[in-house]
Amino acid sequence: MKYLALLVLFLSVFIMHAYGQTTENTGTLSGKVRAGGDGVPFATIQLVGTNMGTNADEQGNYYMENIPVGQQTFKISQVGYQSLTRQVEIKEGQDNQININLNEDKLNLDEVVVSGTRYELSRKESPVVVNVVGKKLLNATQSIAISEGLNFQPGVRVETNCQNCGFTQVRLNGLEGAYSQILINSRPIFSALNSVYGLDQIPTNIVERVEVVRSGGSALYGSNAIGGTINIITREPVENTWEIRSNTALIDGGAVDQTFNFNGSIVNEDLTSGVTFYGMNRHRDSYDANGDGFTELVQLENTVLGARAFFKPGERSKISVDFSALEEYRRGGDRLDLAPHFTDITEELDHNTFFGGLNYERWSRGGQNKVSIYVSAQGTERGSYYGGLGGGRTAEDSLLAINAYGLTEDLAVVAGVQYNHYFTNDDVVTVGVENQTYDTKDEIQGYNRLIDQQVNTTGLFAQYEWKPTQRFTALLGARYDVSDVNGNYQIGDINNTADINIGVLSPRATLLYKINENLRFRGGYARGFRAPQAFNEDLHISSVGGEPLFVILSEGLDKETSDAFTGSLNYTKSVGLTQVNFLLEGFYTQLQNPFTQVSAGSVLPNGSIVEEVRNGEGAIVSGINFEGGYSPSSKFTFQLGGTAQQTSYNESQILFEPEEGASDAENVVAVNTVTVDEFVRTPNLYGYFTTFYNVTDAFTVDLTGTYTGSMIVPRVVSETGFLDLIDSESFLDVNIKASYHFDVAEDFHLELSGGVKNIFNSYQPEFDSGPERDSDFIYGPMAPRSVFISVKIGNLH
Repeated sequence: MKYLALLVLFLSVFIMHAYGQTTENTGTLSGKVRAGGDGVPFATIQLVGTNMGTNADEQGNYYMENIPVGQQTFKISQVGYQSLTRQVEIKEGQDNQININLNEDKLNLDEVVVSGTRYELSRKESPVVVNVVGKKLLNATQSIAISEGLNFQPGVRVETNCQNCGFTQVRLNGLEGAYSQILINSRPIFSALNSVYGLDQIPTNIVERVEVVRSGGSALYGSNAIGGTINIITREPVENTWEIRSNTALIDGGAVDQTFNFNGSIVNEDLTSGVTFYGMNRHRDSYDANGDGFTELVQLENTVLGARAFFKPGERSKISVDFSALEEYRRGGDRLDLAPHFTDITEELDHNTFFGGLNYERWSRGGQNKVSIYVSAQGTERGSYYGGLGGGRTAEDSLLAINAYGLTEDLAVVAGVQYNHYFTNDDVVTVGVENQTYDTKDEIQGYNRLIDQQVNTTGLFAQYEWKPTQRFTALLGARYDVSDVNGNYQIGDINNTADINIGVLSPRATLLYKINENLRFRGGYARGFRAPQAFNEDLHISSVGGEPLFVILSEGLDKETSDAFTGSLNYTKSVGLTQVNFLLEGFYTQLQNPFTQVSAGSVLPNGSIVEEVRNGEGAIVSGINFEGGYSPSSKFTFQLGGTAQQTSYNESQILFEPEEGASDAENVVAVNTVTVDEFVRTPNLYGYFTTFYNVTDAFTVDLTGTYTGSMIVPRVVSETGFLDLIDSESFLDVNIKASYHFDVAEDFHLELSGGVKNIFNSYQPEFDSGPERDSDFIYGPMAPRSVFISVKIGNLH
């Protein structure tokens, strides 16, 4: 904390000096921003090289004052339109007028992103490749939750890991979920517990966009960003809007998935304050794919309420606040109408979660200096039941079952200060300090299971964006983190502890070279790390052979580090309404001391199966991401992307290690150690496509899909209780949606839509059956074929 205090003092003195400067010899600029003859509401007009700027009104009219005289360059932008730069000669004491015409940005090439640099920057000008999942894509894929829409980006794959609870995780460049840092409004408050079910809990109607940065990001955001970062940015008030929507889906002709949501925003006339509010209620029936009475999709009930607001106390300052609360109930297993302890298998989770943040920003006069002070927090209380009796009804089984209820308390707090200085040649310096605190207690008394963990990390970061020429940009940065991990990890009579203090330096260097106006080369190196702590998989409990499977951290677990290299070529071209985009990106990531789970095939006296997290040998992930997009007009857009990759361990990785003398006594079969040379549940080829077609101004058709190649999937063979490996088949999951828009009145519009998700019913062909199944044996698309209809009303076209 003393570093934070010193930096705040330094920044305060510096900013007071910078803010005291005055600007003489100024003029004004005014005009109108149009697109297709209509005004573009709330477009942004910015003086390049500074943070000086203004916003147009609802009709597209703008006015900007106190502009230094002389030749100035202005950038005009708005979400959904191609950015435009214009040079204007500002004359002293005069109102200089200029009208602007913008074209649609169908491929989102000019979208402003923040995740690659920690400040706003155009995607095309960013030295780091940033992909964006926007509202249009989420709407076209009929995604209800974040987990359903992330697959439509190269290098990104969301998978389901449990039939009993629906646990999902997102993989970036082949690395499992714990290697990805998930941010909410650019803050790392998505804790290890939230990453178990959180992607299903955040509805898409509260999201403005999702930014994805592949490869290491520890230099910016600290621990756990080895695979990359996923930044979920919630909606911010921009104009006065309202919208109500309902969606009804029928899964495989039986289970019903019903959702209602709403959004609304109120902004005052001078754009100095505004608030947006949102809510969702979802109920999904459970689904049994093979008729054995046990779920493949869990019963789900989710309610979310939240708001985000801003206030500008002056021309050069802004206060932003956001808050969301969600309640989610999910249950899987068998006989969902009974109390959990009367069933063969039940996993029941009841989450109450809040997340929010407060951010203060202030610019100096002229916009060359900016300081941000922020605090964000997330808290979760989870009631749980993990019971697996395997059909037994002995007195011992019943006693264990009724004591299998658990309680989890989780708190994450992130606070920091960041300073940016913008030079007149467009160089940018960023420095800051950030403290991250994560406190998790997960206890199930019936199994004598406890995870009590506190992780506190203080990080100092610095970054310099250097532009010696118009063609070349270098982004040089580093972060130094000091992490304290204190934990108690207990299951049965096993009790491990952690008291670790580590310091880690995470450097990053990336560069952007504009070969010509349309072709860009990017290359970079980033070092990342993960502190030795419990992650999402460790807080999830699955059922194998009717018994619960627990994960425990070994004594002496060391930190995991990575070295990641990337290189890409990106071709973009916009001519009028026609846009073309192609990206080819190579990546190579080397892991040292990777955290691995090893099963010993043993059980505790209470029947629990135990897996231990150990440091494994090194591993390498390498491959190619590709993405192409084509939009010849405002009516048609097509995008295609995917990943071809290879994973390998430096030495064969142990997945199953039998205890000495273990064998199948009945069949007298020797039990061998099971090893792999490559990552499991990771296909070497996967990808997506999206097609948006506006047949008329009112009628649209969207065709989207994902491809998942073959992969190795672990499976616990019920007859022996030991581990086996299978090669899965490939899957092509295709969706179609048609929408028709009615202009009922000037400020009242109606949209009817419907379609089919997973048209070809490309779904896992077989599952383990009965109470002794391996609930982790699930892969491929998240759900079978479903038919949906949707109704939306609101004041926006």
